[in-house]
Amino acid sequence: MTAFARVAVLGAGTMGHALALVHALAGCAVRLQDVRPEALERARGLIGAALATLCEAGEVAAEAAARTPDRITPVGSLEAAVEGADLVIETVVEDREVKREVYEAIARAAPAAAIVASNTSYLDVFPLMPEALGLRAAIAHWYTPPYILDLVDLVPGPSTEASVLDRLEAFYRAIGKRPVRFARPLAGYVANRLQAAMTAEIFRLLDEEGIAPEVIDESIRHGLGLRLLLQGQLRKADFTGLELVARALANRSYTPPPPRERSPTLDRLLAEGRTGVLAGHGFYDYGGRPAAELFRERDRKLLALKRAWRAIEEGRGT
Repeated sequence: MTAFARVAVLGAGTMGHALALVHALAGCAVRLQDVRPEALERARGLIGAALATLCEAGEVAAEAAARTPDRITPVGSLEAAVEGADLVIETVVEDREVKREVYEAIARAAPAAAIVASNTSYLDVFPLMPEALGLRAAIAHWYTPPYILDLVDLVPGPSTEASVLDRLEAFYRAIGKRPVRFARPLAGYVANRLQAAMTAEIFRLLDEEGIAPEVIDESIRHGLGLRLLLQGQLRKADFTGLELVARALANRSYTPPPPRERSPTLDRLLAEGRTGVLAGHGFYDYGGRPAAELFRERDRKLLALKRAWRAIEEGRGT
């Protein structure tokens, strides 16, 4: 039996439906909750599409894929979702008051032993929780799509019992994920903070230097991407030589852009309705292709890259 036999996922949006899939694939019985019936219906279709992609890529056997949807039960009531749960995963909107209300409802309705994990990206959610809930709560933050990307940020609150993170880490490692632990809440963790710094520079290049989106993306993909995947940044620095790294710091060859809350380039795209893949265009035009087709293509390529990387890590790549 899995370490968390019964899991409740609160919120059926982009991360909620995907986390329901992750835990169902791990053998958990999942209740996926949302107050919007249309969100639950949409989640069912997205889960089916993701399973088909995983099965096609050989990541999930056909028999397991066929059984997985039966482990996910959509429900409209939070109370029904958390009843008897061993693990409650909160993926609701990043709004303090909404989260506060959800935590109060969890405290009233969930079993006293249930672990509560928030997928929050930036909020310190622990002050929003009833005191008793804080003992068994943690942040378990994932990256999209979590059924392909394996990183999980695990963060305790000020009163979280040590066994909570131990259990979460052991469970996620056992199902092939890559949990990293933090001693305390850290806005953006590591991956999101680095991504935020890169994004700030990217918008400076777009807005102030007029660099085209495809030039920026090609520079990232072909200048940084392979080396960062293989080595990370600090091992890459070791190969560069730390004397050179020290000289670059001393020479101040790079000045970070000042913090900004707006980007003229982004504002223009939004005003034109170019909001991204779901709208058919954002920085790029997707030629009228359906969003589901584009997401499926992304997932297939990510899985192919993941298989190749797995072979390299296991010493099978040349």
